[in-house]
Amino acid sequence: MPGRYAAEAPVPARHPLEGDLIMSRELEPRGSDQEPDQSASMDTSFEVAIDDEPDGPAGPVHDGPGLPVPSVPVQRLPVIPDHLRTIAGIRKELAGVTAYGRHVTAFHGVRSPWYLLLSLWMAFNGIRRAVTALAAWWWVAESSQHRKTADAEQWLKLHEHARRVRRTRGTVVAAGTGAMAAGCAALALACPWWAWALAVAAAFPVLAWAGRPHGKPAFKAAVTRPRFRLLNADIVLRAYYAAGLGHPDKKDQQVTFAAPGMARDGEGSRVVVDLPYGKGLDDAVQARGKIASGLDVSLSQVFIHRDPTSHRRHVLWVADRDPLAVPVGRTPLLACKPTDIWKPAPLGLDERGQLVTVPLMWNSVLVGALPRQGKTFATRLLGLYAALDPYCKLHVFDPSGKPDWRKFALVADSCAFGLTPTRDGLPPEILLATLKSIAEDVQDRYERLSAMPTSVCPQGKLTPEIARDPRFGMPVRVLLLDEFQEYFDLGDISKEIAKALVFLTKVAPGAGVIVIDATQKPSGIGSGDVAKAFNSARDNHQIRFSLRTSSYSVSETVLGQGAYGEGLDSSTLLPEYKGVGMLRGASDASPTVRTYLADHEDAEKILIAARAFRERAGTLSGMAAGESPETAAMDVLGDVLAVFGGEPGLQWAELAERLSRAFPGRWEDVTKDALSARCRALGVPSVDVKRSGEVAKGCRRDDVERCHE
Repeated sequence: MPGRYAAEAPVPARHPLEGDLIMSRELEPRGSDQEPDQSASMDTSFEVAIDDEPDGPAGPVHDGPGLPVPSVPVQRLPVIPDHLRTIAGIRKELAGVTAYGRHVTAFHGVRSPWYLLLSLWMAFNGIRRAVTALAAWWWVAESSQHRKTADAEQWLKLHEHARRVRRTRGTVVAAGTGAMAAGCAALALACPWWAWALAVAAAFPVLAWAGRPHGKPAFKAAVTRPRFRLLNADIVLRAYYAAGLGHPDKKDQQVTFAAPGMARDGEGSRVVVDLPYGKGLDDAVQARGKIASGLDVSLSQVFIHRDPTSHRRHVLWVADRDPLAVPVGRTPLLACKPTDIWKPAPLGLDERGQLVTVPLMWNSVLVGALPRQGKTFATRLLGLYAALDPYCKLHVFDPSGKPDWRKFALVADSCAFGLTPTRDGLPPEILLATLKSIAEDVQDRYERLSAMPTSVCPQGKLTPEIARDPRFGMPVRVLLLDEFQEYFDLGDISKEIAKALVFLTKVAPGAGVIVIDATQKPSGIGSGDVAKAFNSARDNHQIRFSLRTSSYSVSETVLGQGAYGEGLDSSTLLPEYKGVGMLRGASDASPTVRTYLADHEDAEKILIAARAFRERAGTLSGMAAGESPETAAMDVLGDVLAVFGGEPGLQWAELAERLSRAFPGRWEDVTKDALSARCRALGVPSVDVKRSGEVAKGCRRDDVERCHE
């Protein structure tokens, strides 16, 4: 059939289908309520079936007589497509059509000289073909094959018949040739030049069409139009039987489909498959490559997911084209608008093109992958989302010292990069101090939350109102650790770090502390108690995201026990698809996610905006506000009151100067902005204070005393 390829494998016989399965010849619903965007589709692709459709009438197939034929609901197409019901939709459609026409015109206009030469060649070729065909017709060439196979008597009859036909046809050819010559002579002698031009203009397209190349277009198309496979039930059954998951001729080994049967799902095809008794999801997962081969698609187009109703039942989703090869573009965080840590963070798009989000509150997140597969970029996306919430405190640590995280110093309460000593101290010691401080805060929070009245804390849990009120001092904290396995191989200090991390991953999420860890060595590190602590910390993450790994066992280590049995194996992801991974635990589904992109420049832009939000909200504190790790642990308001004297109010600049003179060890390098941020974070309002005839921002003693109580 023109435009289609024949299926290479024999199509198995009709098979009984369970339930209300309708064996569709095409997966595109004929009565879809959604009208495709014409402006987009004409520029990209259109569906072309590349398999012969199976013989026989389309319709449901049942096990035996007496079974009711399921009714097919009637779907009515909208009179006016949805995208043409508004002025904006019409404008968008017109803009798409105009852009398409402009592109096609420019593309072919540039190539028009070559098209003219090619058309001339096709016209001459058309004359040659016409002469050749006319000569073959006159010579009765169609009878030559019969004469070769005929005996002597039949040959004489055929030869005599051919001679008579040649005389008749020769007369016709001669008459036609003479008439054509006479017409050309009349045009040359009696008609003006424009008559010749009209004759050539009329004959030229016909001759060029006759001389066009066979089997391919004469001119190159202005747009590429990729093709993808349209599936039907017979093709799916062929694939499963070719994969050895059943046998079409054995009743107890037949593959069936569960209701509602095959349907379109996003940019792909979805069907619920019931394997024969004795086979299950793990068999389908192991045969995924053979299923892809049977469907004649790439492995990355085939997705198998667990169905909770039966182990022998699973969901097969086949993408129209490789969904992992299509990048999703820049992160929406580049809008640089404040976020809300209490709402899920956007991570990317799944294989169906749907938005995938990660709920950070009450969870800890583990990201694992081979090196250079996008692990740090994916982890940083979550960190950037948290940074844009001005009421969320960040603690960022990267023992590898990569440049990817260093700009987080603009907003982080505490941070350290690398393992070598810095001006702020030894990075592992800074991390340990931060972990101990967070652990103490977690225990204090649980005590205070349980003691709060129900009017303030209805369920005994942290609420957005409590977290954002500086009087309670319980902001949401996000601890980001990239390559956190390195902290488990540092000698004696690793034991204390391991103990603190295990405590936080187990207990801290319930107190509003989010732990996000990333590692390229999820299988473990160290020995003895440290190795046990690493495994314990790794296994207590509720949400897992695994980019490409080296084997199915490492994939299950990242995604958690039982992931492989659910059809999740990140080792099957192709190495050229960076930033693509499998997400487990964020929802009931476990999608394959193409993460958004935020490169170094994007991250810096977002973090600069995040710092501005914190300065505006008065929540910039810690090392981002210029404080040293030692300063972060001291009694800020107590020191402020000690230098206040008898004045009712002091400006921030004067107060910072007094602190640096009175406590040089703690406040030597303090600035007025850093001091203002620390005090405002503790609930002290910034007000106008008049000193020596000048008005500037500062604080009042009464407010400091009230917040210090």
